[in-house]
Parts: sequence; C-alpha cells; structure tokens
Amino acid sequence: MTIHHPPASDVSDTEQLRDRIAEVLTRARQRTLTLTDCIDEAELVAQHSRLMSPLVWDLAHIGNQEELWLVRDVGGREAVRADIDELYDAFKHARSNRPALPLLDPTQARGYVGTVRDKVWDVLERSDLRGAPLIDGGFAFGMIAQHEQQHDETMLATHQLRTGPAVLTAPAVPIVTTPVTGEVVVPAGEFTMGASTEPWALDNERPAHRVRLPGFAIDAAPVTNEQYLAFIDDGGYERPELWSERGWAHRQEAGLVAPQFWERDPAGHWWRRVFGVLTPLRPHQPVVHVCWFEAEAYANWAGKRLPTEAEWEKAARHDPATGADRRFPWGDAEPDEATANLGQRHLEPADVGAYPAGATPAGVHQLIGDVWEWTSSDFDPYPGFHAFPYREYSEVFFGGDYRVLRGGSFGTDPVACRSTFRNWDHPIRRQIFSGFRLARDLRPGEGE
Repeated sequence: MTIHHPPASDVSDTEQLRDRIAEVLTRARQRTLTLTDCIDEAELVAQHSRLMSPLVWDLAHIGNQEELWLVRDVGGREAVRADIDELYDAFKHARSNRPALPLLDPTQARGYVGTVRDKVWDVLERSDLRGAPLIDGGFAFGMIAQHEQQHDETMLATHQLRTGPAVLTAPAVPIVTTPVTGEVVVPAGEFTMGASTEPWALDNERPAHRVRLPGFAIDAAPVTNEQYLAFIDDGGYERPELWSERGWAHRQEAGLVAPQFWERDPAGHWWRRVFGVLTPLRPHQPVVHVCWFEAEAYANWAGKRLPTEAEWEKAARHDPATGADRRFPWGDAEPDEATANLGQRHLEPADVGAYPAGATPAGVHQLIGDVWEWTSSDFDPYPGFHAFPYREYSEVFFGGDYRVLRGGSFGTDPVACRSTFRNWDHPIRRQIFSGFRLARDLRPGEGE
C-alpha cells in the first residue's frame, strides 16, 4: 500500500487552522462558563424573562449542538445523550415554555458539555479539515464556535434582564470629550455584497453578488443618548405622526416612553441600568435597547431614514478610492482592541469616536461593535441562496416579520462578527443590544 503524504506546506496550514479552531472554541467556552458560573443554581434554572430561556437551557443546548454536528456528524462517533435531543431543539419548544421541561440540572449540564468538548478535541485532532463542504476549511467547527458565541450574547442579554446584585465585571469603556458628528457621502456605484472568501461565513451571507446603489449619505456615528434624549424632550413618544401605524400601536400597547432600562429620577435626570448597576446617562454613548419602531420614529423626527442593509454594507466595506471591498471597515485585519468594542471586553457601548482606528477611509465610525444597528430591510435571501448545512439556520426565517441588524455589539465575539454578517429580529424587540444610525438620499447635485 502506498501512503501519500500531503506537502509540508499543507501540513503547516492544517496545523495553523487546527490551532485557530482550538482558540475560538476555547474562547467561547471560557465565556460560557463566565456567564454561568457567576450565579447560583437557583438563578441558573430561573426564567428571568419570558423572552429568554433559563440560562441552564442555553448551556446544555450549546453542548447538544456541538454533539450533533461535531461528535456525531463530523466525527462519526456514538451519541453522548441522544435522549435529550428534542429537549434542546430550539424549534420544538418556545422559550417561554422551556422552564417546564425536564431539563438537565446545572451539575448535569456542566458535565454534559464537558464530556462533549473532550470528544470534540479528539475529532479535531483526527480531522484533516479538507474534503466535504461541512468540514472543508473547518467550517463545521467555525459554525459551532459562532453558535456558542451567539448564545453567549443571548445569555448576556438575559443577565441584563435579571434582577438582583451585579455579578459581571469588566473594565470601563473609553470616554471621549469630543464625539464624532456629521455624515459621510457614499458615491453611487457597484460593490460586492455578501461573503466570497470568508470560510466560516454562514449561508445567509452567501452568495456574494454585485449590487448597484445610488449615492447616499450615512451618519458618521450611531445615534447617541444625547441625540435620542432630544427626541424624547420634543415629545417623540407622544406624536403619532412620527410613528408608523404598527409602530404607534406597539408604542401604546407596550407603554414605551424611553429606551429599555432608562429611568428618570424625581429631579428629571436620566439614568441607565447596566447589568444591575444604575449609572448616569452618558451623552456620547450610542443609544442601546431600542426597537425598530423607535428607531424608525426617531428617523422621521430627524428628517432622515434608516439605511438599507445594502447601504450599510457598502458603507462598511467599500473603499471608493480603490474600488476594494474589504472584510472590515478598516481593512482586512481581524478586529482588535484598537478597532472595535467586541467580545464582552466591556459591558456597554463606548462613546462615539472612541475607536478612530476602526473607521472607514471615508470616516464612518463604529460600524463594527458597540451596538447592533437596525436597518430598514426585511430579512430575505440573496439571489442564488442555498441553505447550508440546515434550513433552520436561515431559510425558515425568510419572509417573516423580521428586520435586519448589522455590525455586532459590545457583546458580540469577533468570530461571529464581520461586515457581511447578518442578524435579524422582530421589530418590537429591544432586549437585544440594538441601536441605529441614520441615512438619507442625496439632494440634486450633491456628491458629484
């Protein structure tokens, strides 16, 4: 029998990829444990909001997805706990009903995810990370790392909703004295929308395709607390003409008077509750925890509009001076502490202008990190979309009542954040770390 050894360069590339996979999986698990080890068992099994699962459900669900895709599918190994597959199938049980299920208790859940991860390390070591689409380039491992980090961000949102003493800590965010203001004109023309070279891009980011847009202007920074407060002070929540019919009905039904977690004291000063700590409202911080309807009403009040998803991505990726479509606003390098507020490094958005190294060449700031940004676009497939590796990741959501969010938040890990990454949610949702920036059409002769 003849054994064909891969070229040395291929072996080196495979080892580098294996190290990269090990790093993102380890980082995700460390964060998962941070979010679940900081509270007692009673808090882990409690449902802190009907919008969210008990944290112990998220913990075991993370392990179950890892077992399904990496242990059983990629590795071809026997099941660890086939008996719990249905319990942790997100499509079989609504979040509001999950506390009533016979879930694994915290000790069982921790033991389960640990056993699964031990098996995954063996699968990773034995895989050449080439061949079928699911494994080529380590896709399945990257998908699972992103899945865990997405649930970590969901668990972080659950922590924001829980009551009681603060349990999470992080360094303070950067503060600026002179915030970024103004807008940037993006010239008319084509750009490449969607992922073509990202090996771990998910199915809804594909296929890459050319899109032609007219010129438009986009704000250089997300809308800040100070700017949003002016909307409130001008009666923004009391003026139905600023709201769509659906938006106004929701504002009345939900009793919206300010972003979620804002509180006004008897003296009229505004405060914001941040993971159990009441802090004075910071004027230059991007507004966070607003729903799509609130963003739309603010845009109408300001005489502008929300950007389309394509406009947002062109502003974030396309360099009109060179014609290049880059991975990130600042270029192709991975995010770091100088370019973006990501990965739960801090526990809130940084002031606008805090990351000048992360701006686009044209001067649009903080498109990545800090707050997810609502766009005006529905969540629909790109031309030529193909579901992979399962319909339930994206396809079943197309055509529903969802709006696209872009850019990631302070709670989004870099592995699950890029200029092509698409998030989506119902327009009434605001427990997520959502903000927005504005855009407008160009006036005749402007931008020529």
